[in-house]
Amino acid sequence: MSAAASSTQPRIVIAGGGLAGLSLALALKKALADGIDVVMCDPALKRDPHGDKRSYAIAAAARRMLEALGVWNQVADRAQPILDMVITDSRLQDPVRPTFLTFAGEVDGNEPFAHMITAGDLTAALIDACRESGVNLRPEGVKGFAVQGARTDVTLAGGEVLPAALLVAADGGRSRLREQAGIGWISWPYRQSGIVATIVHERDHEGRAVEHFLPSGPFAILPLKAEVQADGSLKHRSSIVWTERSDHVAALLESHPEDLLSELERRFGLQLGKLSFETKPQAYPLSFGVARRFVAERLALLGDAAHVIHPIAGQGLNLGLHDAAALAEIVTDAMRLGMDPGGADVLDGYERARRTDITAMGMVTDGLNRLFSNDVLPVRLIRDLGLGLVDRMPGLKRFFIREAAGLTGREPPRLLRGESL
Repeated sequence: MSAAASSTQPRIVIAGGGLAGLSLALALKKALADGIDVVMCDPALKRDPHGDKRSYAIAAAARRMLEALGVWNQVADRAQPILDMVITDSRLQDPVRPTFLTFAGEVDGNEPFAHMITAGDLTAALIDACRESGVNLRPEGVKGFAVQGARTDVTLAGGEVLPAALLVAADGGRSRLREQAGIGWISWPYRQSGIVATIVHERDHEGRAVEHFLPSGPFAILPLKAEVQADGSLKHRSSIVWTERSDHVAALLESHPEDLLSELERRFGLQLGKLSFETKPQAYPLSFGVARRFVAERLALLGDAAHVIHPIAGQGLNLGLHDAAALAEIVTDAMRLGMDPGGADVLDGYERARRTDITAMGMVTDGLNRLFSNDVLPVRLIRDLGLGLVDRMPGLKRFFIREAAGLTGREPPRLLRGESL
């Protein structure tokens, strides 16, 4: 066992306090308790997490992980299950938007394949659980690191140096720690941007998610939990992920609010009644990126620092939580055998565990975006025929819904099966 942190307690430093990093910190501390010092570093820890109004789809496997970590029961009443999903393919000006594929939203009995939840609610619950479990929460960033044999010296933004057995870089797609480690990054832009916002509508969405494939990119409507207002009435809400060509986005967001709402209605439809924006629409450029390696000497990449994919399948965060589950299991098992948690053999196991899954998901999302984000007539005819065939094959539909739930492939880490470490 490494003596990186002290003679009795190895230290792992996690740079980046997003959902994947927090989940990893909590999993390690709950599994190893006083046998490990887990330090979470992120300037964002100074802020109130409830200010983050973004929404995420949490797949069934990730929900099982959060349940095993004792977090899900803290947020379950604010999570909206996705009960079914509808997929359409049309041009924006088409008078009719035919449905080509529908999915029931359940796997393994009555378990929804995904839930929608606000990032702020889940982040706050994870921070509270980390604090209660004894994770050392440091509201400052990591400036750099230097490997010194059996340890890595992690330098914080304020100048303090923390010796550690392992540094986990969870500092996002533009990871400075990844660059410092000399790990290459394969990427390309999509020339698309994702516009995200929370929408209020008159009628209940009934737990239905809708994905409209349009020539500029997919337009997703994702159901959120209704809020009870002061007069006892319900405020019905949905999250949108509006993919648009990047050169059109500035004009859209700078247009008059009524004009922007009109453009939203053209894509959203009026089946849920009158629409309004609850949050200000925000846009971010879309790209594909994957690290050439997920590990270096005493360094592991996690979440967006290791991979960035198109949001077309809503799997970006779930891939990061899968990273956290895999790394937590590998490190925990190694330490229980008396091994060095930052040793090359341990990190090689993490690389092997994640490479295939991440590469496959990156290829699938990239291929789907290229297939559906165009208006070439022969391609449209072929893809619509394919969607129609899938809709008539119950076995294949069950496979796709289990894939979206994160329940296919080789045996997942124990946390994703709902088991404790």
